Amino acid sequence: MVLVTTVIRAVQRPLLFWATAAVINGPIAAHDAKGAWLGSAGFLALAVSTAFVFHLRQRHLNEFGEQLVHDLRRDLFANLQRQPSSYFHKTKLGRIISRVVSDIETARRGVQLVVFIAQEFVQLAVCGGLMLYQNFVLFLVILGFTPFLLWSNRYFHPRLQRFSRAAAESQSRLTGVLAEAVRGVRVIQGFTRQGRGEAAFARRADHLADDNVLLATTSALYAPLLGLTGQFFLAALLLIGGYGALHGFAGLEIESLVAFFFLPTSFFLSVQAAASYYPMILAAQVGAERVFQLIDLTPEWEDTPDAYDLPDPRTALVPAARGAAELERTQAAGSAGARVEFRGLTFGYEPTRPVLRDVDLVVAPGQTVALVGHTGSGKSTMASVVAKFYLPTAGAVLIDGHDTRALSSQSIRRQLGLVQQNNFLFAGTVRDNLRFAQPGASDAELSEAARRLDCLDLFLALPRGLDTEVGEGGTSLSLGQRQLVCFTRALLAEPRLLILDEATSAIDPVTEHRIQRALARLLSGRTSLVIAHRLSTIVQADMIVVLDHGRILERGSHHSLLARRGAYHALYREFVASGLAGEPPTAPARRGQLLPAEGLS
Repeated sequence: MVLVTTVIRAVQRPLLFWATAAVINGPIAAHDAKGAWLGSAGFLALAVSTAFVFHLRQRHLNEFGEQLVHDLRRDLFANLQRQPSSYFHKTKLGRIISRVVSDIETARRGVQLVVFIAQEFVQLAVCGGLMLYQNFVLFLVILGFTPFLLWSNRYFHPRLQRFSRAAAESQSRLTGVLAEAVRGVRVIQGFTRQGRGEAAFARRADHLADDNVLLATTSALYAPLLGLTGQFFLAALLLIGGYGALHGFAGLEIESLVAFFFLPTSFFLSVQAAASYYPMILAAQVGAERVFQLIDLTPEWEDTPDAYDLPDPRTALVPAARGAAELERTQAAGSAGARVEFRGLTFGYEPTRPVLRDVDLVVAPGQTVALVGHTGSGKSTMASVVAKFYLPTAGAVLIDGHDTRALSSQSIRRQLGLVQQNNFLFAGTVRDNLRFAQPGASDAELSEAARRLDCLDLFLALPRGLDTEVGEGGTSLSLGQRQLVCFTRALLAEPRLLILDEATSAIDPVTEHRIQRALARLLSGRTSLVIAHRLSTIVQADMIVVLDHGRILERGSHHSLLARRGAYHALYREFVASGLAGEPPTAPARRGQLLPAEGLS
């Protein structure tokens, strides 16, 4: 429909000029009043039909453009979700946002401009045909200007394309600076570095302004040159046509000259309109290229075509239909913890710079392993590789004897619970964020999970209880409240494998004291990897693994490692001296482990 209405409108517009000339040369020149009225009525009918076709063209064009953008957004977002963590590790958020928002909108305008410029070319063809029909000699005068039109296009095209790409890249970088400044506004204000942020933004804004001005300056030269070409043509037409009409040259008459003058006006208006659209078309082309680059981006790695799901031994134990009363049974079924084995694991975010080196470790089902070490020792990286956010560079990670490379990522994460130091909460209510782990969970199950973690009263004390809005990223909640939401969310996921990455670092000692026993219940029966800097969490682990520069230095229980007086003993002394030991758990330590105050000498 867009194509049909575009062609009809392109034909109608030259016909309006032709009809005007026909009325002037016909009834008006013959002093025919009735014919002039009829001609004017016909012209008005043609004008009304032109307006109606224009309405149809615009409506269908807007609908088509919106559908195209809708599909592009969905495809782009779907491909973003397929990208591994390494892509987001290397790509700035601002660049992604720029492609999803501004580049797609540019592509939408490009589709509309393609239709507009196609209409102008059809109109050029119709005008050319009518002028050829009217007078062949004067039509040759127009053809004489064709070489200049071709030269101007060849000269300006590469420049406009280059400037459009530079402007799009500057726009992307400016968006990146803006996104970073918004995310880090508290740090900026805390260190009173607003001036530094403003200077960085100003530099990017200056670059964008310079690129846009350069593009606009070149465009402003291109369109007027074509307009000037039209004026030269009209001057030549006056000279040649006027001479021919006065001297009877080439069959020219005053009437044909008048008719011919109307058509070139439409012809060169189309040339000038196409010239003004052209730079915008190039900018839209750049935007579309950037969008399709992201849509067509192949992930660095994906699950193999023959990847299979990680078997879940609980499926035979837990009914498919769940209710509030079955939560206890489900948690009991969770006792089938996963067995995790690191077999010669080597990994680096860059192949030449390994973060983990030849790591061998077996975590038995239901065992809690604490990973300790200085910052950069590889603790969080081990957890990320287990969750298959990254693939091993060498060696393997096995879950229940299955190489993670052969398993589907989704099946691993369906049996995995992850609580990080700075967990992200989605805009919505506390209830919405809890249900993110288990969309089908009832209100009773949400309350029961919070009660089991001894934090239901804290949630109910919020202004609107579980229906309290958390704000974007959870900003309306305190850090401790956010962590408690994340703990409860992890419990609702019913994981066999639990990863706690600095999970209690944002919780004050009083709150931590409350949830120590709740954490013990959360960890019970589940295979758990705990990354913590508080000894109150570490000492309860079944095994403590000490990492340094990606290698395992020591492993064993809290008591045995202290007795060895090695790397863990040194770390322990640093923790206690720096006050990171935290409060000891109120319950007796498990399996004869020492409390934080013991064993230090």
